[in-house]
Amino acid sequence: MNFTRRDALVIGAGAAAAALLPIQAFAALSDDAEAAFTGGAATSDGGIELTAPEIAENGNTVPVAVSAPGAVSIIIIAAGNPNPDVATFNFGPMAGSQSASTRIRLAGTQDVVAIAKMADGSFARAASTVKVTIGGCGG
Repeated sequence: MNFTRRDALVIGAGAAAAALLPIQAFAALSDDAEAAFTGGAATSDGGIELTAPEIAENGNTVPVAVSAPGAVSIIIIAAGNPNPDVATFNFGPMAGSQSASTRIRLAGTQDVVAIAKMADGSFARAASTVKVTIGGCGG
């Protein structure tokens, strides 16, 4: 079978579009997860502390810690994962502190976002970019 230059360009453009489509779809999923948690309310910077490594050598086990004094619940979102909502922590009135730590799986280099719902109904947001050198989700 002989390919013309036009055929090669069409196939290359289709492959490029297919490669970029999932990135945009995952970004939309993380926006949906954030909107579902906040109910569309605005978030403010500050009031929550997100601790994540700048470089993770293995995407399968990335340590993450969050702390938000006065929070009722905290959600962690990994924007580049197929399922962006990674963890949700709920705190009752008897909680000693509103902090949690866990290990998450990241599909690749991406932003990790933590959003806290405060007792007064406001939302605080913090984000950190984690560079993954070995892929976790199917990588």
